[in-house]
Amino acid sequence: MAKPVAERAEVIPLLAEVFRTRGYEGATLGLISEATGLGKGSLYNFFPGGKEEMAREVLAHVDAWFTDHIYAPLRRTKDPDAAIAAMFVAVDGYFRSGGRVCLVGAMALDATREVFAGRIRTYFVGWIEALTAALRRRGEPKARARHMAESCVLEIQGALVLARALDDREVFARALKASRQRLASR
Repeated sequence: MAKPVAERAEVIPLLAEVFRTRGYEGATLGLISEATGLGKGSLYNFFPGGKEEMAREVLAHVDAWFTDHIYAPLRRTKDPDAAIAAMFVAVDGYFRSGGRVCLVGAMALDATREVFAGRIRTYFVGWIEALTAALRRRGEPKARARHMAESCVLEIQGALVLARALDDREVFARALKASRQRLASR
């Protein structure tokens, strides 16, 4: 059983892992309770809206992390090449070198996609737009920068799926390296 938590903020990362590994539908209150060390009553005390509120909070948490570690640096760092290089390092760390499923990507494919469509769209659009902005600052034409950003995010997300399907993290490592090299070449 998990270490009991005392604050709502401590519960969010634990919930994220349940949703990440089980999907929204598979994340039963029993599994959530086991992962958090909280009884159902305590869970509803923290999240009166139930599992849907839990998932929304988890998605907001993921969005906040990506905003702080990926989107903001891509938009604001003076050296766009340094920001892009840092993005690849942060992405590799966040997804544990391909060993961690993209929760937002998984929810985009889940049967409950429509419930979270706005948050899912915000995640992907935010990433593509931030990377496009960095590429534009580097001097790439608008259409090319957008295409390069979309291709990069697509490659990262696809590599996560393929690495998981093949149970081979090297797939993710190779995809990150190739994508980074493509973005570095002008």
